[in-house]
Amino acid sequence: MKIFEMIINDGDEGVYAISLVDRPAIESNWVHFKDEEPIQFATVDEEQRIILGAVLVPSKPIYRKDDKHGEYYVFTSKDTVRKAGEKFLHDSLNNKATIQHEEEINGLRVVESWFKEGEHDKSMNFGLDVPDGTWMVSYRVDNEVIWNEYVKTGKVKGFSIEGFFSFSTPSEESKPDLIEELEKVLKEEGA
Repeated sequence: MKIFEMIINDGDEGVYAISLVDRPAIESNWVHFKDEEPIQFATVDEEQRIILGAVLVPSKPIYRKDDKHGEYYVFTSKDTVRKAGEKFLHDSLNNKATIQHEEEINGLRVVESWFKEGEHDKSMNFGLDVPDGTWMVSYRVDNEVIWNEYVKTGKVKGFSIEGFFSFSTPSEESKPDLIEELEKVLKEEGA
């Protein structure tokens, strides 16, 4: 099966929105916080309406199928993950969100964005065991409908990116991590 590395060239490439989805392609669900959770903010008697999770995981093979390429896997390097996250914020897209990749939604804003580094990263405090270099975000959900009908009910469980990327063949330096991750994915799928 073909494997492509997603890269960002200069110009319009990169992430232009983050979607709340029921089945994130990166296979990492978020954590959402209410007033009884261990993180306390200025107001402790109201729900905090914060969702936190991985947006893009380096070297994570993601299955795709389309008319142009047939069946294939894509992945991103640590450098591309960082470039995507930094460009997303640089372009002031922290309020751009969609639901299930279908419609743009208002009332969400990124309140934190970081890249996991080391075993003491705050993502570990919430049981999110993701590789170093993973792009993490926290969103504040002020949209009543999205919070009550999607987040609280579990209709959406994680993040998925929307963006434009170029494809290239994997570089020699990315192959060892990619092969290890791909073998793990194929073993889990029983292939």
